[in-house]
Amino acid sequence: MEVRRIFDIPYFQLEKFPLEKAVAGKTLGKLKSYSSKEFVDTINRLSLGLWEMGVRPGDKIAMASYNNRPEWNIVDLAMQQIGAVNVPVYPTISTREYIYIFNDAEVKYAFVGYGDLLQKVREAQRETPSLREIFTFDETSDAPFWETLLSDGDLSEVRRTMDGIRPEDLATIIYTSGTTGDPKGVMLSHHNVVSNAKGVEDLLPAKQGSVVLSFLPLCHIFERTASYAYMYSGVTIQYAESVDTLRDDLLEFKPHFFTTVPRLLEKVYERIVGMALQSGGAKRAIFLWANKLTEKYEPGYRPAGWEGLQWKIADKLVFSKIRERLGGNVLGILTGAAACPYRITQFFSAAGIKVREAYGLTETSPGLSTNRFDSDKECMFGTVGMPWPGVELYIDASDNAYGPGEGEILAKGPNIMMGYYKKPEQTAEVIDRDGWFHTGDVGKWVENAHGVRFLKITDRKKELLKTSGGKYIAPSPIESRLKEAFLIEQAMVVGDGQKFTSALIVPSFDQLESWCRENQVTFESREQVIREARVLAAFQAIVDDLNPSLGHIEQIKKFALVPNTWDVSSGELTPTMKLKRRVILDRHQQEVAEIYR
Repeated sequence: MEVRRIFDIPYFQLEKFPLEKAVAGKTLGKLKSYSSKEFVDTINRLSLGLWEMGVRPGDKIAMASYNNRPEWNIVDLAMQQIGAVNVPVYPTISTREYIYIFNDAEVKYAFVGYGDLLQKVREAQRETPSLREIFTFDETSDAPFWETLLSDGDLSEVRRTMDGIRPEDLATIIYTSGTTGDPKGVMLSHHNVVSNAKGVEDLLPAKQGSVVLSFLPLCHIFERTASYAYMYSGVTIQYAESVDTLRDDLLEFKPHFFTTVPRLLEKVYERIVGMALQSGGAKRAIFLWANKLTEKYEPGYRPAGWEGLQWKIADKLVFSKIRERLGGNVLGILTGAAACPYRITQFFSAAGIKVREAYGLTETSPGLSTNRFDSDKECMFGTVGMPWPGVELYIDASDNAYGPGEGEILAKGPNIMMGYYKKPEQTAEVIDRDGWFHTGDVGKWVENAHGVRFLKITDRKKELLKTSGGKYIAPSPIESRLKEAFLIEQAMVVGDGQKFTSALIVPSFDQLESWCRENQVTFESREQVIREARVLAAFQAIVDDLNPSLGHIEQIKKFALVPNTWDVSSGELTPTMKLKRRVILDRHQQEVAEIYR
């Protein structure tokens, strides 16, 4: 059969390579798996149950879960079969953001996992007139269980509806952070996502019969499209219980492949190095020696002679142990959503675990480029690889604000979004008349020793920050909220490429001086007063008051007070009083370094 819509994929798997374990998940210690046939049958039973409940084409259904689980896929595909639109939401965002998204999308039903999600969505429901009912993935007396919707009746109406759904029809709306603070709904069609999922088939090291471990959130298009690609390739999907149990899940399920964000690999590397250094003696010396060897590694590196013997010894004593920590079977890891440090890619690849970096956006379903696993000539560390199959990339170097050959990355292909939901003006700002999508990222082409061109990201044109975990943050709204405090004159949120969000804060020194007099705190100079413990405590109280109203990843974990007010004359502000972020970061390198030390 031909796969043209997302929900065609499980039928394709059932027909071409039926699996005894197609998808499995571990939730709260309980393991649940579905064969290809059980998976398809359950999807159909839920489609019928949703139809009987009154769900119709175009209806919006939200989903939120702290962990990936087969139920997520079943609900996702069941609603698609009857033309309903999946609106996945992050479990960690604030109730305020749930209210905005649910109302903007006019969500009619919601499915939630364990934890505080039922309570959070219930709070949002009070201000969402369209939201009729909430179902849970885990049994509880407080809300209907999702399995109560399963129906064994006549599927003819479901089949007729499925036949009428076209590849160009809307499949999902995924909300991303907006520069104004309100999220934008990215509309992706079946064709958008299917083109990306099918395009990656020959690029994955995991083939039919392999096991992949999934733990990145399915509400993000990166992992979601990956899951469709796995199904299309006949790969068993095993969901980790949680990120916290990942070490045990790797050892238990022994996957051949997984996707991740750079921060997780950084943590693994830091743990490996830390354990080696703490062990002392011969173990420490052997690790440091082997680690030094990896600094020579590049794709295609083949040590010979005495050097080759050293690598064999290092592999037996060190690298094999690292592979065992990841389950022993990992053939490759694909990392995306944020820049991966060169050293991380190099170290794991040298240890026999190929790490490849990819690039994309929610608006591009998401893949735009990737380094290849099968060919050393088609991989270059420090880049995001070559264009995805069917994708065109163009560097618009007409803006001389960047270096030679650098410019905004433009993309064209079947994976480019339909547009932003209810925002035609913002859609027109990023998709031009010729169909090129303007990514907002700046890059250039570089060549390896074989003359193959690779895309290298050099900057970000848009103002959104992206953490090392791949989460976007709109800084302006947070900065505005901070400046509402009478003690704060200026603020700049920091966190691009970092593991958490922080802020540089310029106090309102006139107000601070008054506060110091009232609280018997010495004010001799700006430099002196911002180091006073009670002053720092006062600013910490401001941050603590703000954080509960922000999404988890937006919350300010640390801050630094700076003594000089930012001004147009000194170069930190534009004539229209906007922050020159790169200038400010450059002038406050020491404070930022201390925050992330």
